[in-house]
Amino acid sequence: MKYLIVLAVIAVVYALWRSQRGTAARRGGTPRPRIAPPQDMVRCAQCGVHLPQGEALWKDGRSYCCSAHRDQGPA
Repeated sequence: MKYLIVLAVIAVVYALWRSQRGTAARRGGTPRPRIAPPQDMVRCAQCGVHLPQGEALWKDGRSYCCSAHRDQGPA
């Protein structure tokens, strides 16, 4: 009988500890980093590699992966 009481006390202490730990993490924890929205992928007109539209270099309406390919022009 005394083992059941000890087990019950340990379970209550553990439950209280878990609930306190969870609220502290939600209140003062580090904020989640914002994830950038997805970008459309474009194809390099010279080599065909795909890259995010924000990183592409543009010339005459065509996208390129680097300045060397932009200078060479389309394949």
